[in-house]
Amino acid sequence: MNTIRLILKRYAFLLLLPLSGCTLFDMDLQKKYDYEHKTLDPNINMTARQFLENRSYESATNTKDTVFKWMRKGLDYAGIDLATYEKQGMTFIFLHNDAVRVYDSKTKKTSAGLWVDFPIITGPANPATGVFPTRIAEKWEDYPKEDVKNFFLYLMIQGTYNFNNIPLNNIAVQTMLPPGSIASKSSSLGLLNGGTGFDQEGKMELKILNNDDLAPIMINDKTVNRSGGYIATNSVVHVYGTTIYPFRTPKTP
Repeated sequence: MNTIRLILKRYAFLLLLPLSGCTLFDMDLQKKYDYEHKTLDPNINMTARQFLENRSYESATNTKDTVFKWMRKGLDYAGIDLATYEKQGMTFIFLHNDAVRVYDSKTKKTSAGLWVDFPIITGPANPATGVFPTRIAEKWEDYPKEDVKNFFLYLMIQGTYNFNNIPLNNIAVQTMLPPGSIASKSSSLGLLNGGTGFDQEGKMELKILNNDDLAPIMINDKTVNRSGGYIATNSVVHVYGTTIYPFRTPKTP
């Protein structure tokens, strides 16, 4: 299907098939219910910046819909001007709060997300095992500002990529991350991708997993979107709810 599809969590409903000459609790079935397929409108009628701000700031009128709060806090710490999200012809990867940190109310600890997957290194490696001691990050400020800035630049793709032009096989797209960027060794991110942490060409791979209506968009053969296909007035937005690794998976010969 070539039309742009908005990928949202949807529920499938069982529809009553028309039954002639049948009764239900002694009442005749008098109406037929025909299934009508509807595609949700992907246009959000605002810029990506407005979308981010509307769903990240708590206020007297918005106490619950703050699903991008931790993303925006990271941008603020990194010193990235939110006007960047007003640029034309871009694809922006948004981070749902769960992609940054999932808080377990029972254990009172962060149990998943980027802060768990990229823990802070607290000392030298064990000489016997080569393993570094780590702790889970508690705030964006635990990471060097430059690392956080480069991470978010990696989530800004040059060009518009949506369900109409992302194929079933990987395509490499250029992000705003400067080529040759190296992550510090203050977190485990700096130990990944051959010790660089970031893709050395500043590129990301995108593909659609299959051609089903609810097919997700996969980043770097690792992470699939939580929802996607939002068409802002200046760009396309896809939302992810788990950790995004800022480098392509090395291909085996």
